[in-house]
Amino acid sequence: MSSTISAEAPVPPSILRGFHPGWFGAVMGTAIVGVVAYLNPGAQPGLLRTAHAIGVAFVILAWLLAVAITVPYLARLVRHPDAALSDLRHPIVGALYATFPASILVLAVATATVGGSVLSAHTVVAIVAVLVSVGAVVTFASGVLFTYVLFSGEGLAAESANGGWFIPPVASIIIPLTLIPLLPHVGTAAGRLLFLAGYAGLGLGFFLFLLVAAVLFGRLIFHPLPPAQLAPSLWIGLGPIGVGSLALLRLAAAGKPFWGAQAAAVQTVSSLAAATLWGFGLWWLATAVFLLIRYLRRGGLAFGVGLWAFAFPLGAYAAATLQLARSWPSGTIEWIGAALFLLLAGFWLVVGTSTLRAIRTGEAWRR
Repeated sequence: MSSTISAEAPVPPSILRGFHPGWFGAVMGTAIVGVVAYLNPGAQPGLLRTAHAIGVAFVILAWLLAVAITVPYLARLVRHPDAALSDLRHPIVGALYATFPASILVLAVATATVGGSVLSAHTVVAIVAVLVSVGAVVTFASGVLFTYVLFSGEGLAAESANGGWFIPPVASIIIPLTLIPLLPHVGTAAGRLLFLAGYAGLGLGFFLFLLVAAVLFGRLIFHPLPPAQLAPSLWIGLGPIGVGSLALLRLAAAGKPFWGAQAAAVQTVSSLAAATLWGFGLWWLATAVFLLIRYLRRGGLAFGVGLWAFAFPLGAYAAATLQLARSWPSGTIEWIGAALFLLLAGFWLVVGTSTLRAIRTGEAWRR
């Protein structure tokens, strides 16, 4: 059996059995760098072509990573279902299964964003439609399944609550961003249904985010801080905040055909709501930074797949910042978005380098 596995999978059997379900965080983190870069942070006309080239390059890299990670991921589900099920039941690792559908949805957003530079409009729409169809269904299924596992267990210690629980909610909030590019290519009735589904995904994910945030807030107040390996998970809360702000702004803009005479009012309310949520993100970002400094001063962070939790949430918040800056508009917020992009690029470079080093030494496969 070992020889069969080796022939069919790109990694040895021992690595395949322990292959971490959170590896798709690297796809999400890489794709969001491409999306934010393509938005040309700072809105400098002279940098537009460079920004677009960087954006396309990172999205292509994210696609390559997705293919490379999907092969052992699916092979593990087939060859080692017991190990996969054991991970699902784990209060920390289980939530990371949602990075798989979330990465599919992020790739849909990234493809819709940069695809027009390298592909025909028809091809882009077809790719996005396929990704959304798969990603939305698996997102809902994985979110319900993990929640059921938590609810039906024998009871978890309060210390088990962690930022990884934000991943299923943020995946649901990404859904409207993937449906918006399809609206111009469907009829009125289908468009209205997709539009409704977008708001449903936003509501589903956002209210789950609030529930998880309340649990995590209490856990952080009444119990010692999580161990260092969970420090990056505290940044994941920026994901629902950033994606939620972005979804509010883009849904309001895309819904003009459906709002009729109320379009201007809806856009105004959505802009206010997005700005309010964005302000909450400032608090979350500052708190996460202070906690990270505390962890670094007390021994630092060893390599773990969870380090990729620094990238996507920050990227989502940076994208929301740029969208908010152009919605109001505000040059000051635009430059805050540019600064966040530079911070994102720095995190991606550090985590990417650490990942390559860990793969070379074999540390990346240790659980």
